Amino acid sequence: MRAVVLALGLCLSAQTAMAACADDRVTISGDWGQATFTVDIADTPAERSQGLMFVEDMPRMTGMLFIYERPQAVSFWMKNTLIPLDMIFASPAGEILRVHENAIPGDLTPIPGGDGVQMVLEINGGLSARLGITAGDVMQHPSFGPDAISPCGEKTDS
Repeated sequence: MRAVVLALGLCLSAQTAMAACADDRVTISGDWGQATFTVDIADTPAERSQGLMFVEDMPRMTGMLFIYERPQAVSFWMKNTLIPLDMIFASPAGEILRVHENAIPGDLTPIPGGDGVQMVLEINGGLSARLGITAGDVMQHPSFGPDAISPCGEKTDS
């Protein structure tokens, strides 16, 4: 019986890991734990330019993942954005490089992410602080590829 329960637990852990590592999901892990967000993808110049403009509200554990073709310096602004956002800037390996909290709706001030940014996750303003997300945490998504700190499909011992 114990072996069946253990096997079931490992199977559920694998299913959870696979569900968390899907094209429409981003998982962030840190000392505080783990959180998974359902995301829309912005991976073309037009989609990245539009972003979350004119969105009036967003469910709590959702966001938008901006994917760039190569690591680069990126900067965002809040033109035509109606809700406060946290911006989470990540390296090609999935390491969170910077978190900008509570970007002000409509503000045209540039918000630099720094150099070497491959992806940016935008979530509801204040949520990163409530969850404990900080620089050094790890983001997981299939777009990070096999050289990521926590690549998708990686087997865990949990």
